[in-house]
Amino acid sequence: MAGKNQHVVKRDEGWAVRGEGNTKDTSHHRTQKEAADAARQIAQNQKSEVLIHGRDNLIRERDSYGNDPYPPKG
Repeated sequence: MAGKNQHVVKRDEGWAVRGEGNTKDTSHHRTQKEAADAARQIAQNQKSEVLIHGRDNLIRERDSYGNDPYPPKG
C-alpha cells in the first residue's frame, strides 16, 4: 500500500514538507530545494508522490515514486 503524498509548501520562514492530510508539517527547511529533497526521500520510502508548490501555492511540479497508475514496461 502506498504512503501519503508529500507536499512541499511555502512558509513564512522558508519551506516545509507536509504529508497529505496531516495537520502538522513533517519538517521545515531554509530552501525549496532542501524541502523537495527531504520530501523525495520520504516519498521514495513510502512509494508515494511529491507535489512541489510554488510561492503562489499552485503545484508546479510532481514526481511519483512507485505509485504510477500505468507503470512503464521494461
